[in-house]
Amino acid sequence: MTYMVKKINIMKKSFLVAVSIVLLACQQQTNSNFKTLYSLPKKLKEVSGITYFPETNMIYTLEDSGNKNAIYAIDSKGKLAKTITISNATNVDWEDITKDKSGNIYVGDFGNNDNERKDLCIYKVAKNQLNKDLASAEYKISFSYPEQTEFPPKKKELFYDVEGFFEQGGYFYLFTKNRSKGFDGTAFIYKIKNAKGTQKAVKIGEFKTCNNYNHCVLTSATISPDGKKVALLSHDKIVLFKDFKGDLFHKGKQTEINLNHFSQKEAVVFKDNNTLLIADEKADKIGGNVYEFKL
Repeated sequence: MTYMVKKINIMKKSFLVAVSIVLLACQQQTNSNFKTLYSLPKKLKEVSGITYFPETNMIYTLEDSGNKNAIYAIDSKGKLAKTITISNATNVDWEDITKDKSGNIYVGDFGNNDNERKDLCIYKVAKNQLNKDLASAEYKISFSYPEQTEFPPKKKELFYDVEGFFEQGGYFYLFTKNRSKGFDGTAFIYKIKNAKGTQKAVKIGEFKTCNNYNHCVLTSATISPDGKKVALLSHDKIVLFKDFKGDLFHKGKQTEINLNHFSQKEAVVFKDNNTLLIADEKADKIGGNVYEFKL
């Protein structure tokens, strides 16, 4: 082998090593933004939503269909601090939990896997009820989607399941979970006034994620404390909206962030304006944790 060939080979190896180091550094940087905080209590196997109280550094969570009509307070070490049973609410399919600026909690009973339900609702649990073991919902908001005329609709039109919502400015914003045959990532945004009674949800827009159901179906939603970012969760990604005007979130800048961690993630909430808390269900010995992710 000539001197020149040896030199070229050395240069190639050096270049590949340099590229590998850069890629590894990028990968480590991405992963370092996503870290496990603690394991959820073993009794909570199907966590479907979380909300956060910064003053106590505690999350409040719930479980979906087939589980108790209860809210669970969990401390910063993952210990179950309190179980609050909601006496006048039925857990048909509780899919998310959120709170307003005053600290009142809202339970979204709008899981609708088969798009057959006509009893969709949201329960308000006032902040002063959260110190009780047996609490009662202050009121119930029943709602329907005007665009849905068949129960269930055709398999290619299963747009009316929801697993993510938040309260902002006296309104709820719901983000649909597309279960349609031929999934293409389409999601609807609905708006409902935070007021007792029966309402028709108002569709304010739609957008698309990717066309891979396992990676881009939406399972939870949250808005930052300053109202400038909306984060939507999938099993391994965050869809982030920012630079929007008013509540036209889908008209802002849409960014997809890969978490490089696949599990049955069902719950997300902003801890502060740049930090997310994420929880997943435990399935096949994977998950059952609360994670922190820095945007």
